[in-house]
Amino acid sequence: MAEDASEIVLSKQDLREVAAFAAACAETVLGIFEADQPNDSRPREAVGAAWEFARGGERGKALRDTASAALKAAKGAETAAAREAAWAAMSAAGAAYLHPLAKSTQVKHILGAGAYAARAAELVAGDDRAVGAQSLERTVRRAAPAVVDVLRRFPAAPDGGGRVGELIRVLDAGLRSLPLGV
Repeated sequence: MAEDASEIVLSKQDLREVAAFAAACAETVLGIFEADQPNDSRPREAVGAAWEFARGGERGKALRDTASAALKAAKGAETAAAREAAWAAMSAAGAAYLHPLAKSTQVKHILGAGAYAARAAELVAGDDRAVGAQSLERTVRRAAPAVVDVLRRFPAAPDGGGRVGELIRVLDAGLRSLPLGV
């Protein structure tokens, strides 16, 4: 079945709310990356850029550059958990670039940082999926009503994407099940 690619209305404030949510998610696992790569500040800088945008900064080169740098930092990580933590940071900086298209693939811009953070936590705990589930529960509680409202404008998260894709779908379902306005 083809997806409707109609446009969704997104304000700059909507994007700021999504970026703040993503930054808060990624921030929880920065220590995992920093324990692996103590001299590499690129993921922290990406999260900082996401916070800066969320607090009123511009959506521009700094966000794109720090997202790209966090992606490069992930490639240099020694452990899978550190890579996932860097990807969470990359996703936080990229959250501001949520496209206003009614496509399920856009949900990753909203929920990617939370899913990568949950995966990093799982891996640190020896691939314990209960730890990932607990992380997602905290992430659902962290979401402001404005983030849930934005998410509900998009189709449900798509299939695929391995374990992170699965975590995105669990997070998506959890947030969509919240009462309206919560």
